[in-house]
Amino acid sequence: MKDIKLESLNKKHELNRHVLELETLYRISQILASGTQQKQTLAEVLDTIESELDLRQGTITLLSPDNSEIKIEVAHNISLEKSRKVKYKMGEGITGKVIETGKAIIVPKVSKEPLFLNRIERSKDVSEEISFICVPISIGRKIIGTISIDRIYDEKRSLEEDKRIVSIVASMIANDVKSRQEAVLHSQELENENLRLRHQLQDKFRPENIIGNSGAMRDVYSQIHQVAASDTTVLIRGESGTGKELVAHAIHYSSPRSKGPFIKVNCAALNENLLESELFGHEKGAFTGAIQNRKGRLEEADGGTLFLDEVGDFSPMTQIKLLRVLQERQFERVGSNNTIKTNTRIIAATNRDLEKAVMDQSFRQDLYYRINVFPIFLPPLRDRKDDILLLTDFFVEQYAKKMNKDLRRISTPAINMMVAYHWPGNVRELENCIERAVLLSNDGVIHGHHLPPTLQTSDASDTIGTGSLQERVNLYERDIIVDALKRCNGSLAAAARDLGTTPRIIGYKVKELDINYKRYRRT
Repeated sequence: MKDIKLESLNKKHELNRHVLELETLYRISQILASGTQQKQTLAEVLDTIESELDLRQGTITLLSPDNSEIKIEVAHNISLEKSRKVKYKMGEGITGKVIETGKAIIVPKVSKEPLFLNRIERSKDVSEEISFICVPISIGRKIIGTISIDRIYDEKRSLEEDKRIVSIVASMIANDVKSRQEAVLHSQELENENLRLRHQLQDKFRPENIIGNSGAMRDVYSQIHQVAASDTTVLIRGESGTGKELVAHAIHYSSPRSKGPFIKVNCAALNENLLESELFGHEKGAFTGAIQNRKGRLEEADGGTLFLDEVGDFSPMTQIKLLRVLQERQFERVGSNNTIKTNTRIIAATNRDLEKAVMDQSFRQDLYYRINVFPIFLPPLRDRKDDILLLTDFFVEQYAKKMNKDLRRISTPAINMMVAYHWPGNVRELENCIERAVLLSNDGVIHGHHLPPTLQTSDASDTIGTGSLQERVNLYERDIIVDALKRCNGSLAAAARDLGTTPRIIGYKVKELDINYKRYRRT
């Protein structure tokens, strides 16, 4: 009779245990579905296991992405600082073995197990024997970490039952980690796609005839794209040499008028009478030398674009006639009373301060408002330093091909000079400097001494200044040695071999020319 009662109690106890396990697993599933941060979620999972299943000292470890080490993600009853210091290698200790083999390990008594490292320093009470269970967390066949728990040793307790329930929890954690990884991956893919599309749009907006990727130039490309499709009058402003004509070209060839003519008039190069005849044309006999009828640039540009460069230099009379063209789209040739209608888009450019000219009454206010409908400001080269090397590479390739030269690179001192220089002549000045440098180079490299003297300052080039013959020789030697040191990772011996001399001579020259060879060592 006692045996029957004992068996009934065991069955009841086992039933209660299964019910408790199911309730615990349900709570854990709710925790994992809450969507909180991973560390917080895993900490709550360990809390639930410890409180509901009478287990203690739960620890969850995760394998690093490069599989080099195993770190504690969440651990109970140890400080955060200590948990960060505890790490395992693949195959090291119980945790390392579980991740290496992918199989759970049960240690009935940790005091009898030499593989048990006790790095998180469990209870030191020798009278309290500890059992240890470590189960792998895996996604498919890939082991990503472990979950381990302690239990006070009880010979009557089945550790296999504990392993079973912990294995189920490990599987649930694995699914949660997998979902989080997929969400992060999806988010990264969306971000990459967004960046790719943005770059595509930027490339689409960027005209092929303009070089530059700086933020200021991207703003210019966006403005070109916005205004190109319309017939709006554009005023391009900026210092001389910044590329205003290139922007006008880009607007025209991106517009519906791209198949029509693009006519340019340099207003500063002509006096008042010649400019008027150039723009509007003239009739035979209108003035001395007018031996035949002549179409003006406005007529030639009909259906296309007329680019008026340096519009700030217009005379008052020409300003009035241009204002009429902009308002009424009609004009008369010089010496004629016949009105001609025009379908021409006007793009103007100037480096003058038109606002000041309006105040000084040298430029008509009404004309200013007519041409300043959509202003585009081109930044000077000194404000777009990021584009200097891009422009330099473009001009080097262009002139090397034109002069049939094989140029491989630009020396570091030469680059330093160009980046430090203030470029008052902007892109036009840079192009002229590169043409000169390509012409002077005879060793496949553009050196600092190939650039104009205005760029050769000690601060910019990291060289001594030019002047006497000896100083120029020193400048040339320093440039060569610095290039060799850069190629040879700052090694004096390797630089000596590269230049066909001895380390003693290189060492002497480095000291004489005050070259810090250590700065060229790459880590």
